[in-house]
Amino acid sequence: MPASDERFCPDCGLPLIAPGVFRPTERQAWARKIKPQLAEGPLVRVAGAANQPEAEFLQALLLEEGIPSTTRRAAGFDVPDFLAAGPRDVLVAASGLDAARDVLLQADLDAKVARGRPTAPLPLAVALIAGLLVVALLAVLLA
Repeated sequence: MPASDERFCPDCGLPLIAPGVFRPTERQAWARKIKPQLAEGPLVRVAGAANQPEAEFLQALLLEEGIPSTTRRAAGFDVPDFLAAGPRDVLVAASGLDAARDVLLQADLDAKVARGRPTAPLPLAVALIAGLLVVALLAVLLA
């Protein structure tokens, strides 16, 4: 138990407040949940969501574990007409990537959790098949 004249917690370093003196706003309460060591480094994609509400749900799961996150519209869907529709990427700081993956995998959701590979292999497969068809066509024409 910290002494009454201490201003910061000796264990975690957060500012101490007297009970009943300070009522944090919703935003301040949200910010106090964040673990600073999980908020360092560049943003990396940790999961994909089908729409904005699903992305916000994933953000809430991460925040409960102290992992700050943000969302962005997925590539190709960054037009204002979509508003809350369209796929979203959930991003976390590089220092919180492993913890965020663990949280999302433990939640056992249908979220597309990034595991170091693309989450949508279909465009790659289509490009490979198209390339093979072009090579086969050239082989037939040159033979």
